[in-house]
Amino acid sequence: MSEARVRKILLAVGTAFMIVFCLTPFMWMIAVSVSKYPDFLGSQSFVVTFRNYLDIITIGSLHFLDHLRNSLIVSATVALACALIAASAAYAVSRLRFRGRMPISLGVLALSTFPQISLVGYLYKLMRSLGLINTYPALILPYIAWTVPLGFWILLSYISRIPHDLDDAAIADGASRGLVFRKIVLPIAAPGLFSAILLIFIAAFNEFLFALMLTTDHSARTIPVGIALFQGLHGEIPWGYIMAASTLASLPLVTLAMVFQRYVIQDITRGALKG
Repeated sequence: MSEARVRKILLAVGTAFMIVFCLTPFMWMIAVSVSKYPDFLGSQSFVVTFRNYLDIITIGSLHFLDHLRNSLIVSATVALACALIAASAAYAVSRLRFRGRMPISLGVLALSTFPQISLVGYLYKLMRSLGLINTYPALILPYIAWTVPLGFWILLSYISRIPHDLDDAAIADGASRGLVFRKIVLPIAAPGLFSAILLIFIAAFNEFLFALMLTTDHSARTIPVGIALFQGLHGEIPWGYIMAASTLASLPLVTLAMVFQRYVIQDITRGALKG
């Protein structure tokens, strides 16, 4: 057997393994969500029903739609704000020459490694003193500080690869730094910008600890905490509700990933500086 054929077989086997490995938990979640009996692998038979989906939407005490709305608002605000802040910081670090440029960048990265559990107590006291407990700002502000390093390093890698000659030519024609940043750098760095927005949105959408400590009810509580507290409302673990809610909550993330992936791959393959 030729080496090329062995390589193709190994690639096919590896791809199939990764697909099965990644999709099996998701398919299991869907199977439980549409099953009348969550323990259908045991004594019960598999009976398809969409009652779980109908219940989590119509039962008012679950507040599923409120939690989902909160997550979308908080995550979208954080993603857009972080993308703007991170892009501006990455442009400044990559283009401006000043002392401490690299230590600042490494310091931002180092600060992002602090575990959330070591900060949440002080953060709770701060938000309580400001009267922000159980509000959107109580989540948005910490999330921005938590995710800016991620967006900064993603965009720094993209913007650093953009030739400085483009900036110099535009400035020579009378453009300001701000105009160069908006009209030249950001469009070329679009793949990195989309990647940063997507990853920041997912990180904020899935965050649990801050949302658990800084919210008290459905007016600001996000979907991960809301789903986790389903069991507290019924005295037992309602696996059907949990899986149905998790399936619906994953749809915005899957949709965003599919949309942004198309633009990212398209921009990368055609080349940012083509034409």
